Amino acid sequence: MTIVKTQVNRRSFLKASALAGGGLMIGFSWGCNPMEAEKAAPKEWFDMNAFLSIADNGQVTIMSPNPEIGQNVKTSMPMIIAEELDIAWEDVIVKQAPLNSISFQRQVAGGSQSIRQGWASLRMVGATTRQLMINTAAKEWGVDAAGLTTKDGYVMNGRKKLSYGELASKAVGETIPEEVPLKDPKNFKIIGKSKTNVDMDDIVTGKPLFGVDYTAEGMVYAAVMRPPAFGTKLKSFDDSEARKVNGVLDVITFDDNERPDQREIRGEKIAVIATNTWAAFKGKKALQAEWERSSKLESTTNHDRELNRLLNVSNSESLKRSDGDIKKAFADADGTLERTYEAPFLPHNTLEPMNFFANVTDDKVELAGPTQTPDWTQGRVAGILKRDRATISCEMTRMGGGFGRRLYGDFALEAAAISDKIRKPVKVQFSREDDMMAGTYRPASKYKFRAAYKDGKITGYYLTGAGIQMGNSTRENWFPAGGIENYKIESHNLNSNITTGAWRAPITNFLAIAEQSFFDELAKEMNLDAVQVRLDILERAKSNPVGEIDYDPEKMIGVIKLAAEKGNWSNPEAGVSKGFSCYYSHNTYVAEVADVTTENGQPKITKMTAAVDCGIIINPEAAINQIQGGVVDGIGHAMYGDFAFVDGAPQAANFDKFRLIRSKEAPKVDVHFVESLNDPTGLGEPSLPPAGGALANAIAGATGRRVYKIPFTKQDIAMG
Repeated sequence: MTIVKTQVNRRSFLKASALAGGGLMIGFSWGCNPMEAEKAAPKEWFDMNAFLSIADNGQVTIMSPNPEIGQNVKTSMPMIIAEELDIAWEDVIVKQAPLNSISFQRQVAGGSQSIRQGWASLRMVGATTRQLMINTAAKEWGVDAAGLTTKDGYVMNGRKKLSYGELASKAVGETIPEEVPLKDPKNFKIIGKSKTNVDMDDIVTGKPLFGVDYTAEGMVYAAVMRPPAFGTKLKSFDDSEARKVNGVLDVITFDDNERPDQREIRGEKIAVIATNTWAAFKGKKALQAEWERSSKLESTTNHDRELNRLLNVSNSESLKRSDGDIKKAFADADGTLERTYEAPFLPHNTLEPMNFFANVTDDKVELAGPTQTPDWTQGRVAGILKRDRATISCEMTRMGGGFGRRLYGDFALEAAAISDKIRKPVKVQFSREDDMMAGTYRPASKYKFRAAYKDGKITGYYLTGAGIQMGNSTRENWFPAGGIENYKIESHNLNSNITTGAWRAPITNFLAIAEQSFFDELAKEMNLDAVQVRLDILERAKSNPVGEIDYDPEKMIGVIKLAAEKGNWSNPEAGVSKGFSCYYSHNTYVAEVADVTTENGQPKITKMTAAVDCGIIINPEAAINQIQGGVVDGIGHAMYGDFAFVDGAPQAANFDKFRLIRSKEAPKVDVHFVESLNDPTGLGEPSLPPAGGALANAIAGATGRRVYKIPFTKQDIAMG
C-alpha cells in the first residue's frame, strides 16, 4: 500500500463546504481532466467551478479543466479519479471547466503531458474523497475507520453499507485527511479497461461541441483579410463591392499586434463583419486591397541555401555536446558515412479550421473557442486590450484537431481586437485557405549525419542540425548519446519572418526520420543487422554510458525486441521488405516495423507494427487509437507533405495543391504495449516520429533507393 500526503504544493489541495439541498462539494487544485455518466441527474445540480460534486443520489460530477483536443483526456483522466474514489463508472458525469488559473494547474493540451502530469494529483483526488467517505461512515456507525471498505460508491461494514450520497452532506464537518492510501495497481478495476469516449454520443449525433458550433445572442461573424505574404503590410483597400454583399454589416481595419514595433512590420488587417459566415467570406472575396513590402520576403530557395551553409559551420555557439575525440575517430576509421536529410515547412491542416469568439464590453471580456493554451491566450488578450486579466473569462470548446496549431492564440487576438472595435460579440472564422495561407508552420530543417566505424563498431558520430526558428534542432542527450564514445552534436538556428511553431512531436517529427534512416544505411554499409546495431549502442549506454543521457536504454531495448518479434523482423514474409525504426520522445519509447511490397514497380506500405512503452495503460482502446493515429499521420506527411514559399507567399492554399494521405492508403497498424505498472507517460505524439523512418528503410529495402527528403513521393522511389 502506498501512503501519500494530500498536500502536494503550496496551494490547498482539498476543502469541503456544504451544498444547497445536501451533498458535498470538494474543491481541488490540480492539473487534470474528468468523467461522464449515464445515471439520471438529481433534481437540483449545484454551482460548480473547479469542483468535484457528490449529489445526494450518489452521482458524481467532475469539471474537466484541461482542453480536449481529441487525445481522449476527458475520458481517461476521470477514469483515474473514479478508480481511486471507488465509484461505479456509470455514476460519473464530466463537464468541461472554463479557464481558472487559480484553481487549476496546467490547463494546456500539448506535449503529450496531460496524463503524465495529472496522474499523481488525480489519484490523490479520488483517494482523498474516498477516505473522507470512510471517516464519515465510521462516525455514523461508531466504529474504527480502519475496518471499513468501499465498493462502487458505498462504504461497507460487513453486511451494512452507506452510499456516498447518504454520507455526502454529513461529511461537511469532517477534517480532510492529511495522508491517504492509494490502491495497489494490481487491484485496479477501471484503469486498464476500455471505456468509450464520454463525448461520443454528442459527436456522432452532431451536438454543438466544437468552436465552429459556438453561438451567442447577438453574435456576428468576421472574415479577416490578412497579408498575402509574410513581409508585406496593408497599403490601401476598396471595400465598396464588399459592402454590397447581402448580409455584410461593416468593413473595418483593426490592429492585433502585441508590440508597437510589430505594426511597422505587419500593419493592420481588414475584417468583414456579417450576419453569417457565408456573407463574411463572400464579402472578403469582394475586397480590393493593395499591399506593400514591409520587410524581407522569404523564399524556400533562400532558406535552402542558408541552411546548407549552416550545416558546414562549426563554432562554439552551435556546439551542444562533445564527447571523446571526434577527429581522431574519423582519422582512424575503417570507413565513414555522411548523409544529409531535409524537410520542408508544413501547415497543420486541422479538420476544424481556426475560429474563436470574443465579446468585449466596458466591464468584461468573454472568450470562447478551441484553444490548447487558454491561460496564455487570456494573458495575451489582456495585453492587447490593456485589461486586467481578472475581467477576462475563457470558455473552452472541444477541438477538431490541433497538432500544435491551437497553441498559438492569434485567432483569439483577432476576435478580441475586432470585438473591442465594433463592441459586439463576434466569432472570427477561418476558411481552409486562411488556415493554410496565414498559419503557423512546422519549421523547415536540414540535418547532416556523419559516422565512423572500425572493427565492426561505430566509433564516431557527428550530427549537425539547422532549422528555421527551431532553437535547438537536436536532442543531444537522447539516443544514441551514451552509447558511442566519440560523439559531437551541433545545432544552428535561422531566423525568418515566416511564422513557425510546434507541429505534432516538435523537432523530432523529422529528426527521427533522418536519424533512423541514417542508422539503417550505416548498418548496411557495415554489413550488420539494423536492429542489432541499435541494440549494441544501447547495451553500451546501459552498462557503461559515455556522459549524460536523458533516456532509459533498458526501456528502449525492450520496445526494440518486442517490435522485432511482433513484426517478424528476422523472418520476413515472401515479397515483403521490412524497415525498422525506434525513438524516444515525450517520455515514451516506441519501435516500429514497416512492411512494404511492390505493385507495378512502386512501393506500397501494407502494415506497420508498433511496440510501445508508455507505462501503465489507462484506457486501452483509446491508447491504441492514439498510436494508430500517430503512425498514419507520420506516414502521410513523410510520403506527401510539401509546402513552399515564394517571396513570402505560401504556394498552396487548399487540398488541391497540398496532398494528405487517403484512407485507402493507410496501412493496418498493429499495436503492442509493454506490460507495465509504471506511472504513465506521453501517448499522443510518440508514435509519429519513428513512422517515417521505418517507412523510408522499408522503401530502401524494396527498391534499392534511399530517400533523403520529405516528401518521399517527390523522389524516384520506384524499383531500380
